[in-house]
Amino acid sequence: MTTYGRGLRGLTLATIATIGAALALVFFYAPLDADQGFIQKIFYVHVPLAIVSLCGFILGGLFAIGHLRTGDRKWDMRSYVAIHMSLIFAVGGLITGSIWAKASWGHWWVWGDPTLVSYLIVVLLFATYQPLRFSIEDPERQARYASVFAIVAGAFVPLNFIAVRMAQGFVHPRVLTLTGGRLPGSMQLTFAVSLVGIALLFATLWNYELAAKNTRIQVRRLRRELLGDSAVRPLGRSAAPS
Repeated sequence: MTTYGRGLRGLTLATIATIGAALALVFFYAPLDADQGFIQKIFYVHVPLAIVSLCGFILGGLFAIGHLRTGDRKWDMRSYVAIHMSLIFAVGGLITGSIWAKASWGHWWVWGDPTLVSYLIVVLLFATYQPLRFSIEDPERQARYASVFAIVAGAFVPLNFIAVRMAQGFVHPRVLTLTGGRLPGSMQLTFAVSLVGIALLFATLWNYELAAKNTRIQVRRLRRELLGDSAVRPLGRSAAPS
C-alpha cells in the first residue's frame, strides 16, 4: 500500500511560521501607504493569492501533461487537486481585490480594467473544469478529456498575462513589476514573505487534499477486495482460525 502525506507535519509548521512572520511584517514593519493608508495592506494578501492561483492553474496543466504522457492516474489526480485549490485561492483573490477596489476607487468592480477582467476570465474558464470532468462517466475518458482541458487552459494563463501587460492605458495600479516597481525595501520584503507564505499554504493544502483523496481510493479498493473475498468464500467456513 502506498503511503501519502509524508512530510506534511514539517510543511504545515513551515507554513504557519511563514504566515505568522508575514502577518507580523504587514502590521508592525511595513509602512502605511501615503495615498491609500491602512487599506493598502490588503495588497499583501490579494496579490499573492492571485499569483499563486495563476501558478496553480499552470501547474495543473503541467501535471496533466504527465498524465497524457504516462497514462498514470496519479498525475490526473495531482492536476485535479491543483486546479481545485487554485480555484479556491482565486475566489479569495477576487474577494480581496474587490474590497481593495471599493476602498481605493469607490467601486467593487471596474470593468474597464484589463487586469481585473482578464483574471476573471481565467477564473471562469477554470470554473468549467469540474462540470466538464464530472459530466463524463467513463473514468479513463474523464481523466483524458480533463487533462486536455487543463493543458489548453493552463497555456492560456501566461498568454493572457502577456497580452494584458502589452495593453495600453492601464487603470490598475502597477505597484509590483519584475524589478520591484515602486515598492520601498520594507514593502518588498513584506510582500516576498507574504508570497512565500501563501505559496506554502497552497502546497500544504494541496498535499492534504491529495493524501485524503488517495486514502479514500485505497479504502474503497480494500473494501471491494474484502467484499470479493466474502463473495467467493464457501458459506459456513471461517476465513481463518481464531
